[in-house]
This record gives sequence, C-alpha cells and structure tokens, in this order.
Amino acid sequence: MEIKETSLINLHKSHGAKLVEFAGYNMPIQYSEGILNEHKFTRSNCGVFDVSHMGQLFIYGGDDLTKDLEKIFPIDLQSLKINQSKYSFLMNDNGGIYDDLIITKINNSYLIILNAACKNNDFKIIKEKLKDKYQLELKENLSLIALQGPGAKNVLEKVIPEIDKLKFMHGGEFKFNDMNIYITRSGYTGEDGFEVSIPNEIAENFTKVLLDKGSKLIGLGARDTLRLEAGLCLYGNDIDIKTTPIEANLKWAISKKRIDDNYPGSEIIKKQITLGVKKLRVGIKPESKVIARANTKIFNKENEEIGKVTSGTFGPSVDHPISMGYVDNNYSLIDTKIFLEIRGKKVSANICKLPFYQKNYVKEI
Repeated sequence: MEIKETSLINLHKSHGAKLVEFAGYNMPIQYSEGILNEHKFTRSNCGVFDVSHMGQLFIYGGDDLTKDLEKIFPIDLQSLKINQSKYSFLMNDNGGIYDDLIITKINNSYLIILNAACKNNDFKIIKEKLKDKYQLELKENLSLIALQGPGAKNVLEKVIPEIDKLKFMHGGEFKFNDMNIYITRSGYTGEDGFEVSIPNEIAENFTKVLLDKGSKLIGLGARDTLRLEAGLCLYGNDIDIKTTPIEANLKWAISKKRIDDNYPGSEIIKKQITLGVKKLRVGIKPESKVIARANTKIFNKENEEIGKVTSGTFGPSVDHPISMGYVDNNYSLIDTKIFLEIRGKKVSANICKLPFYQKNYVKEI
C-alpha cells in the first residue's frame, strides 16, 4: 500500500523531522529537539501539530439529519448549538467502540473528526446507517493543524484576531489569505488550544506564519505523552471494539437524555450503567521509576492476574512513569495496591486518579 503524505511534508523535512509510518501516512514522530523538549514547550508555550491524517467527514442534510444521527451516536444533538462540538463514539450493537470522535454542528450540516486508522471504515458504517439519504464527504483537500498550549491563543490571535472570543468546544468560520478556514477551540493535550481545518494549498504557508509568531512544530511522540498525562484515550490502545464507553470510564460522554433511547449498543450501555461493569479503565502509578508499557500484565496481592496496561510512558510534566489500563472492577478504587509484571519481575504500583496532569482548558468566556 502506498504511504500517504500530508501537505506539510516538506515543512517537516526542513525542520529535521524523524518520519514514521502511522495509519498509512508518513508522519513526524519528533523533531531535532526531541520528545522531552517538545512536550515541555507545549506545556509552557504553543506547540503546532500536523494532524491532517485524521478524517474530516462532512454530512450535509435536510430536516431529519439531526434525528437520524441520534440513531447512530449516543449524544444529544437536538440541543447542540450551531458551531458547538461534542465528544462521542461510533459503536456496534454490543457497545464496542468502532471509533471515538468529535462532532460539530455547522448550520444545516455536521463536521465529524475521525481517527486516521478508522476513518474509511467509519465512513462506510455511517453512510450505510444513513441509507444514502444525505451527502457525505470525507474530504482529502483539507489539512488539520492543531495549536496546543497556554500560548496557543496569543499565537493564533496574531494571525486570526477574531478567535479570542471562541469558547471551549466551539468553532467558527474565519478567513486566511482570503480563503475560508474553520477553527474549533479544542485539542488532545489537556491544554487550551485550537484545531484549524484549512485548504491544503495554504496549509504550509499558514503553519509557517504560526512558527514565525513563536510556536514550534511538535511530533506524534510528544502528542502521546501529553495526551496520556491528561488521561485521554488513544483509539486502538485504550479503547477499541472490545471495550464500551462505560468500561472505558467515559460514561460522561453518553448524554443523560439519551440513556433510554435507541442507538447501536444502547441496551448494553443501559445495562452497564445500571448494574456496573466487570472491568474499568484506571490510572496507574508505579512506585518506582520503571515504565509499564502497553500489554503489561496486572496482578493483585494474591498474584492473580486482574488486568493489563493499555498505555504507558514517562510523564515529563509529572516527572514520573504513568500508565492507564483495565482492571477487574473490584480493584479499581484509588490507592488500591497492584503489581505490574515487567521483564519477569513484579513491580508494585497503585491505582490513581485521572488525569495525572491537571488540565488547563480555557474557562467559559
């Protein structure tokens, strides 16, 4: 299969990016300063991420579109305001997660941001469920540029002054080089930030302007350490077709108004909310400096296997190894002592509160 490249590929190369194949794309894992420095710069200033590999699905429709989408997604779209975004899931009939996504209401249409590795399958599933009633476009002519960090607003404001009024999880249409771009105030690091949907032909120029204003390019390596510190899930690791939103500790993303409604997996979700779950996603903090990576087995004091790690790294902002994983719900309480099997040895750890790093999303304006 041919590996795709984003419209920023030349910019990545000119900044010394180490490129790797990710979800079918040639993507920067890090630049010359390294993951640690990129992570810290994002936490203190403004990092720029090329996330153009992700899917931008536009659904154009008529009067019934909102009602029909509520048959697919477990969120209250009726009360969603124009240009407001919500986090949600595409699920199967067992409540397993095909993908997690961000859905934004735009006038008489919706924009859905899909994970790169899932986008083509998501498109097929959504199109089939909507029964060809609406126009669906998975746009390849748009890039997606994310600015993240406490300095993100100051940097972007120098380029697009009007964004200062955007609320968290809200978006709007703006102009750059006399072309329409769409900006949402959101992100994947636990910091304030923005995601910019922009035509491919002006994406590189736009990104260069952001860099001139004091931001830096950040790779997927630091994106992963940042999101894990913020307790955010990575599809394919922390959530997948074998886990439900309730097991993933994401019940908050199921709209309360929708709990008794019908959508794929609704009966399972309702049952799990009422009766509880056998396994639950938790935060894990080793007592030593050893890092527990994905698939590390988890044991109780009696040496019984009770779960496994799904993501693990060293958290630069918390200066300690951190992990997330699933454990038997009987062991999910904060401060429960557990043991991680790393290189044949049992390492003591504790169940801890998520997120590991206090999120700094913008407050309501």
